[in-house]
Amino acid sequence: MIQDSALKVPVVAIDGPSGTGKGTVAARVAGRLGWHVLDSGALYRAFAYAARLKGVNPDDFQEVVDVDVDSQITFQSAAGEVRIMLAGEDVTDAVRSEEGGRAASVYAAIPAVRSILLARQRAARKLPGLVADGRDMGTVVFSDADAKIFLDASPKVRAERRYKQLKEKGFDVNLARLEKEIAERDRKDVTRAESPLIPAEGAFKVDTSHKSIDEVVEQVMVVVHTCLRKSTS
Repeated sequence: MIQDSALKVPVVAIDGPSGTGKGTVAARVAGRLGWHVLDSGALYRAFAYAARLKGVNPDDFQEVVDVDVDSQITFQSAAGEVRIMLAGEDVTDAVRSEEGGRAASVYAAIPAVRSILLARQRAARKLPGLVADGRDMGTVVFSDADAKIFLDASPKVRAERRYKQLKEKGFDVNLARLEKEIAERDRKDVTRAESPLIPAEGAFKVDTSHKSIDEVVEQVMVVVHTCLRKSTS
């Protein structure tokens, strides 16, 4: 349950599948507003990484709930990006790899994991405001968000974007395989019983397939300002 004090803090929820640019858009929108930003996908990836490091069986409820999220997983801003720390060690590259994404998708389908991370995500709601990106920000985590955005793009375009990102970081990736993995992850995220990946009711939808990040940010900012004016009037 969200506390009354938290309800006074405005939230912009940006959801969508991977490769739509939502992380970059969220960071830029937060920068323009002077607000905090929440990368919920990084939190799930970090949880999955920590769980796998400990040899946690996803089917073992007690092992899953024993993963120490609060003390182990932290985030640090450096050189314009968020670095993911696990027990003080920088694990960003491993966590953001495709293997890290696949593992996150497995653990994200577990109700106990979603319950554990829900409080951690909601705790990010602090003044002057929060821009949260993920897959269920507008539907579950911040269902009362002032503005709800859903970004999408074709699987082919998203795979090409992800391929370029990974190649630039030195990962050995195959584009065709990457496109299949993205499509499979989409299928799991959309059909899972707990917090499926769907647009929130009333969400403003943007297809980013043929738009630059700057164009998407400008479009989102118009929606955000309109929604914020309505919520304060």
